[in-house]
Parts: sequence; structure tokens; C-alpha cells
Amino acid sequence: MRYHKIPDETIRRLPIYLRGLQFLLAQPRERISSRELAEFIGTNPWQIRKDFSYFGDFGTPGVGYGIEKLITHIKRILKLDVIHKTALIGAGNLGTAVMAYQGFKVYGFDIVAAFDSSTKKIGKKINNIVIEDISNLSSLKRRKINLAVLAIPRESAQETADKLVKAGIKGILNFSPCYITVPKKIKIITIDIAMDLARMPYYMTTS
Repeated sequence: MRYHKIPDETIRRLPIYLRGLQFLLAQPRERISSRELAEFIGTNPWQIRKDFSYFGDFGTPGVGYGIEKLITHIKRILKLDVIHKTALIGAGNLGTAVMAYQGFKVYGFDIVAAFDSSTKKIGKKINNIVIEDISNLSSLKRRKINLAVLAIPRESAQETADKLVKAGIKGILNFSPCYITVPKKIKIITIDIAMDLARMPYYMTTS
């Protein structure tokens, strides 16, 4: 199922809705209104209704949304209704923390391989995954791994990203503190915690 001309901001909000709904489902409860969901996740009900309207009629006026059914719809839209085999590139402190984070599995991301260039790390196990030599990235296509988490120093990030593209990777979550260029058909999302933190003092009031 493909959707066209959907604003990027709407796609960014869908995982937030999904996470909130999954918490609510565990309470448990069967239905929720856009107002109740908005209050729970900290947004506006009209924004939720507008975002959902791009994909069809998920709710019933005066009744609300079936939580379980809505979760299924959002997962299908985001293509989270299947398991995505993922490779971690860089088994340093950040990479190790990424592998230990259980939140990925909630959304169907399964880190099945890890690579590093350090001979001290190659061959060791982290969460039952053997760290492989980064020179073996070409094996990703054969193993049907098409997502990668990049957690390596900036000086080698672009070169490694190029190798990942050649290995058939379709999406990269980049934790390296630099801008990386990839072909248009490849999706890359960069997360730089330090950059976000650097904006914080601007908004802080002075005493």
C-alpha cells in the first residue's frame, strides 16, 4: 500500500501516535477519541484527525477509534507490520547502547548483525551477536538486510555509507555527527543529540 503527497511532518507524528496507542492498549481499553489521544501524547485533536484523514476513515464520529484496529492501520502505513532485519555499524559505546535498547523490537526492527573495524572488538559477542569485520559489509545483500544503524566516527561515515548503499541497504539511521550524501532512492535519517542539546539554552529563562 502506497500513499502519495503525504507531508513529512505527518509521517514523523505517526510513530508518536503508535507509541501512545500501544501504552493505552495495555491498560487495557478498546476505544479512544482524538481528544483523549491528544491529551495523552500532548498534541491537538484536530492535528490527529487531519493526519489520519490522509489515509482514510479510521474512526467513527461520536464513538472514536478502535485502539487495536488503529494500531494495525498505522503499522501498515509505516510498514512496521513486518520484521526489518537491521545491521549495526560501529560497536563502540554508542553502538553497544543501541544494541541493548529494547525499543527497536517494539516496532519490528531486529538487529541481526554488527560490524566494526577494531580487531579488539571483532569476534566478540554483544547480546548474542558476534561482531564482524567491517570489510564484510558486502554480505548484507545476500543476508537480506536492508536497514543499517551507523554509529561510527565522522571521518569514516561517508565512505562506510557508500559501501552500505552498494551492499543493498535502503535506509540508514545515522548517529555519526556529520552530513552524509546518498542516492535519492536511499532514505537517511540523522540523529545528532549534541545539536539538539545545543539549542536548549536558547529557550531557557535566566533567573
